[in-house]
Amino acid sequence: MSTAYIWEINAKNSPLLKKKCNHCDSNRFQCSDKFRLNAQKKNIDIWLIYRCIQCNNRYNLALFSRIRTESISKDLFQKMSENNSEAAWQYAFSHEIRRKNNVEADLDSVEYNIVHEEISVNEMLHLPSETLTFKINYPFDFHLRMSAVIRRCLNLSLRQLEQLIDNNAVSVNGRPLQKKHKIKNGDMIMINRQSLIVILSKENH
Repeated sequence: MSTAYIWEINAKNSPLLKKKCNHCDSNRFQCSDKFRLNAQKKNIDIWLIYRCIQCNNRYNLALFSRIRTESISKDLFQKMSENNSEAAWQYAFSHEIRRKNNVEADLDSVEYNIVHEEISVNEMLHLPSETLTFKINYPFDFHLRMSAVIRRCLNLSLRQLEQLIDNNAVSVNGRPLQKKHKIKNGDMIMINRQSLIVILSKENH
């Protein structure tokens, strides 16, 4: 039996693109959350518009090229036509789209917050389960390390987290946590409750 908590990681902005501007000396472009659609007969080209962070010069990130309009769902087409920001972010965070356009993202430019419930040592002492389970909601992937999120949400020092890892007290999706593990949406973290209490109690004494 385990007690489950939700950790929701929300990006505050989409990643900048690492791209040299041909109008100024900037090398970063920001997503405008706007699409450009160009229909020719029964085919359509669609781009996501980026702007230079210094001079506002435009760069079009190709999403669809010469495809039949009926190949795109009506819902997605409508969102693009209305410059839906959520749809824009789905593409702005897409590694595959960047790969096809041969551009790189500055993932360190993404700021984020984590919505999570604080759990005190006293509360942990009275939980009925041997394991604490945390489910990750992470809709936009920007290569965040699991170790950074665990430390932030549980207020752990690097040394404390390393102790948990050395004691095999932390697992992700049923496997021991690796220090370089990158988060995926839906990841399940399981931490041995007693091991966590011991480590947190040592720090408080």
